[in-house]
Amino acid sequence: MNALPLHAGDIAIAAVVVVLDAMLSIMMRLQMHRALAIASLRMVVQLVALGFILRTVFAVDAAWLTATLVLAMTLAAAREAAARPRQRLHRGHFVASLTSVAAPSLLTCLFALVCLLPAGAGWPPQFVIPVVGILLGNVLNAVSIGMTGVLESVTQDAPAIEARLLLGHTFRTATGELQRRAVRRAMVPLVNQMSAAGIITMPGIMTGQVLAGMDPLQAATYQIVLMLLLAGGSGLAAILSVRLVLGRLTDERQRLRLDRLSDG
Repeated sequence: MNALPLHAGDIAIAAVVVVLDAMLSIMMRLQMHRALAIASLRMVVQLVALGFILRTVFAVDAAWLTATLVLAMTLAAAREAAARPRQRLHRGHFVASLTSVAAPSLLTCLFALVCLLPAGAGWPPQFVIPVVGILLGNVLNAVSIGMTGVLESVTQDAPAIEARLLLGHTFRTATGELQRRAVRRAMVPLVNQMSAAGIITMPGIMTGQVLAGMDPLQAATYQIVLMLLLAGGSGLAAILSVRLVLGRLTDERQRLRLDRLSDG
């Protein structure tokens, strides 16, 4: 496969559209030009740095170095997911986020290794790191949306939940509708992405492989497997995050403990 080389001039041409957006933001007083400029600069710096890091990791091809980078990526994803909700748990907030991000990502990554790599191929960093990155990105979104849905809705739903508890319902039953609503909300982005794949959009992995010269049908097969893994991992992450957060908001007496919440 032969990838098309790109240079700094190509990046400059692509940036023209972003500059146009910034100019329109100034003209329309949207106050988004500063955030857009910072996000663009941050994105460029991060991706260039990642390129240099991956060059080193791929050249060394050591399991410990691959594992270290995967661990760093997982911790960063968990921190990002934990930082998004406006309300947070007093204790265990980051632990809930880390568990919800790491467990589904590890499980789906193992399935990806089994499905996409030939037997005896080992754990090449050229495969493991990109797949983990894709899985973490989708799992992060599911966890952050799920946690946000619970943490920002439980106070509003507190009277109904406490009324059910007074009627003798268990905490799990009393919060059932809240759980289902939060999980559904977390799953909507990926369902939309899957529904549009192949008709409205060409997903990222398939686009990259086609540009690199892979047979389009083979690239589509890779994308199908990954999308199924992403759906499974995101669903598990959403359910796990919602359950862990609600588990911290009750006690052995099946009470709703809003005192364990704090504003971010």
